[in-house]
Amino acid sequence: MFEVLPHLEPDPILGLSAAYKEDTNDAKIDLGVGVYKDEQGNTPIMTSVAKAQNILLERETSKTYITPQGHQGYIDNMLTLLLGEGSQVMLADRVAAVQAPGGCGALRILSELLARCSDNARVFVSDPTWANHIPLIGSAGLKLETYPYFDKDTASIRFDAMMDKLKEAGKGDVVLLHGCCHNPTGADLTNAQWDAVLELAQERGFLPFLDVAYLGFGDGLEEDAYGIRLLAENLPEVIIAASCSKNFGLYRERVGLAAIITETSQIKKIAQGQIQSVARGIYSMPPSYGGALVDIILSDVALKQEWVGEVNSMRNRMQTLRAMLVDKLEENGADKDFSFLNTQKGMFSFLCISPEQVREVRAKHSVYFVDSSRVNIAGINQHNVDALAKALVSVL
Repeated sequence: MFEVLPHLEPDPILGLSAAYKEDTNDAKIDLGVGVYKDEQGNTPIMTSVAKAQNILLERETSKTYITPQGHQGYIDNMLTLLLGEGSQVMLADRVAAVQAPGGCGALRILSELLARCSDNARVFVSDPTWANHIPLIGSAGLKLETYPYFDKDTASIRFDAMMDKLKEAGKGDVVLLHGCCHNPTGADLTNAQWDAVLELAQERGFLPFLDVAYLGFGDGLEEDAYGIRLLAENLPEVIIAASCSKNFGLYRERVGLAAIITETSQIKKIAQGQIQSVARGIYSMPPSYGGALVDIILSDVALKQEWVGEVNSMRNRMQTLRAMLVDKLEENGADKDFSFLNTQKGMFSFLCISPEQVREVRAKHSVYFVDSSRVNIAGINQHNVDALAKALVSVL
């Protein structure tokens, strides 16, 4: 049977990881895979998470299934983190949600639910967007369109072109927006631009689909939630896919949330049944461990404060790394102005160099990142930034 299957090329990022591992150069640099790394190049367990693990070890008495929607404490705490204390949509009981296996699981659950709602729904995604958005959403049978987002020549958001394209979206259409720390560009909408998106959504009637994978890595946990809360409090319907991989460091635990803000509490009850039905058809019951850890952290005042401090430290370090790289590039005589890196946010940035230059710096200097020029800022450190800057300058 399987002989009929066509050969598929390796995933660009996974293929890059394999090539990096095979490279024997002791000075090789990995800026490809999107995981946070400390100064030693490790992805450690966060202190707040380690403490929560000890609490869970003492508290957990069974390995039976949890409820179909997941840990309710996790869901409630995550919704409060995203939507804010005193959220009117939460008080009005308008939010249906399930714990999902990672942000990817949340994206797929919501996409499958959209497919149940309409055979003709179009999902508008940014150009560029995270590469896995396309297969996750498209494989659910939804039609995809792109809207302009980023201009490599000016290293800036094409906001006017974006808004012009989104004027084509109407009721029954969906617009995928990155809640903060846009992947892959690092270029985020300003608050004023979020305000304009809200006005257009109110005028055109499209459904915002918010992907929130890096809350806290941009300007802060509260600041990064501006667009999410703005749309949630002022539109009848919004859907949200959230991930705890980055800001809790729970990559391998696959902890996510799929949430639907509905127009009324009556519709919410129907949506809750439907979203659980979708999840049941994909993976039956949700995983427990990671969600339980997040619930413990966000439910404990001291642990939550410690976690917030750790998120702040990671964000501040990445901002420092951006500035350090910009300075080193200038010191090494780069004939290109890279100061735009300091305005970008989160774990990723576009260097805005050509695919040919990316491949050249990989071949000659063992610096690994994808052809789009997206780099993982957290892969930079004090030990490799000089070599990185010199390698980049050599191919400009």
